[in-house]
Parts: sequence; C-alpha cells; structure tokens
Amino acid sequence: MLSVAGISFGPLLAGFALNTILYGALVTSVLVYFSSFKSDDTWIRLLVSTLLLLCTANVILEYVFLNDTLIIHFGDQNALSRANWVFSLPPGITGIISTLVQLFFAWRIRILTSSFWLVGIIVFLAGVAFFCGIGTTIAINMVPVFAQFHRFEVVFVIGLVSSTLDNLLITGLLVRSLREHKTGFLDTDHIIKRIIRVILQTGLLTTIWALVDLAVYIVLTDGRHLVFNESLAQFYTISLMSTLITRPRDHPYTDFTVVNGDRNRQRDTQTPLEYRDVGRRNSELVFDAVSLKKFDTGHGATDTQK
Repeated sequence: MLSVAGISFGPLLAGFALNTILYGALVTSVLVYFSSFKSDDTWIRLLVSTLLLLCTANVILEYVFLNDTLIIHFGDQNALSRANWVFSLPPGITGIISTLVQLFFAWRIRILTSSFWLVGIIVFLAGVAFFCGIGTTIAINMVPVFAQFHRFEVVFVIGLVSSTLDNLLITGLLVRSLREHKTGFLDTDHIIKRIIRVILQTGLLTTIWALVDLAVYIVLTDGRHLVFNESLAQFYTISLMSTLITRPRDHPYTDFTVVNGDRNRQRDTQTPLEYRDVGRRNSELVFDAVSLKKFDTGHGATDTQK
C-alpha cells in the first residue's frame, strides 16, 4: 500500500518537474514575442506580461510547497496529509490564466465572425472556469486535509469541464473562420494555413491535456491527476503565445542572441542595403527568418510583372 507521501506528493513532484520544463519554453516564446512584435497594442503586451508573471508565481508556489513539506518538514506525517494556503493558490491562478487566454481568443473570434452570441458562450464558459478556480482555492483553505478533498470535487470538475468545452469551441471557431478568410493569394493563404496548424496543435493539445486530467481525476483517487493539473496553466499560456509569435514579424528577426545583438548586427551588415527592412509587415512571406534567396525570388518576380 502506498504511503501518504506516495499518494499525494509523487504525482505532485512529477507535475512540478513537467511544469518547470514548460515554463522554460514559455519564457523563450515571450522573449521572441517582445523582440519581434514591438508594434502590438499596449494591452496585448500587458496581457503577455501578466500571464508570464502569473505562470512564474505558479511555479514558485509549487516549489515553496514541496520544499516546505518534503524538506523542511521531512517525516512529518501531519504535514504530508494536509494542504496549506500556498498549495491552495495554484488552482486559482490556473483559473485566472485560462480565463484571460480564453477572453483573448473570444476577442479574436469577435473580430473574425462578428457574432455576439458565440462570443457570449465563450465568455460564459470562461467565467465559470474562473469562479470554479477561485472556489477551489477557497475550498482548499476550508478543507485542507487531502483525504477530504472529495467534498468539493464538484467545483473542480465543473471548472475543468467548462474550460475544456471552451477550448474545443474556440479551436473549432478559429479554424473555421480562418478557412473562410482565405484570399486566393499564395503568400497570404500560406500564412493562414500555418496559423490554422498552430491553433490545431496547441488548442487541441491543451484540450486533450485537460481531458486526461479530468479522466484521471474521476477514475483514480490517488492524486495522479496532479501530474497533468500542475502544468495546465503553462499549456494555456503557451497556446496563446504560439498564435502570437506565428504571425508575420514587424521587426527584423532576432534569435537567442538578442541579449547582445551581435549576430543580428552581423546579419544586417551582410544584407544588401536594398533588402534591409523592406516591407516585412506587408509582404507576409514567412514567420521565421526570411532567407535572401527566397526574398530575391519574390522581388525578381515583382519586377518582372512591373
């Protein structure tokens, strides 16, 4: 028979390890965003900053709880059987993050479809997930014993179900709307296809992850769902960041040497003057660094047509 630590903290420790890895990927995507999309509206940049801060707090809180329980109070059976206010905060943070991400996608769907009732459904489901996340945080403080968490499992399940349904709805609406906005121009349609692919990959991955979390929570009662639940906040944020950084960049591409900028300056000096900063926003040729060969081909074709 598993000990209390094996039931509660084994999955929690594995979930924390996965969450930390995903946090590294998130920081990288945020770095790419802020270095390549400097003309985005202020509120979008504030949203990205807020999500990064919330995800950072999520990782720190998980570490503090594990350190306090497994190291500082090593061997204390009472500490192993009870949660505290630190453990209670991540569910609320996850609820806030999922709501912010889904409201952002609701705004995009509003622009693409001009449908108020579809956006209303998305906002309603996001609101349910938000209040259930906050409710879970409050319930953990009221019932801190792990063995009694079943007393408020309805709140947790409703929040997870509403968030999952919202993800499915958002993914389907975005894919359908983007397909309807194809123009027939090769470059623009290439961009739309890539955005659709990213939405399907990240949106469905987040949905599947939430579904697995829900299924494991319902079927098993030994806390194994924590492996999936601890990293949900990162999946939501990464899904948003993936759609943001997939767009055509409005600033010369900067790779991981953006801190010192040496490679970028060297690249600029090797690029002919007539090809530097020429209509990157309007051309919409690619999402990553544009090779000079590809640019030359498109530039030459334009000159021929003229």
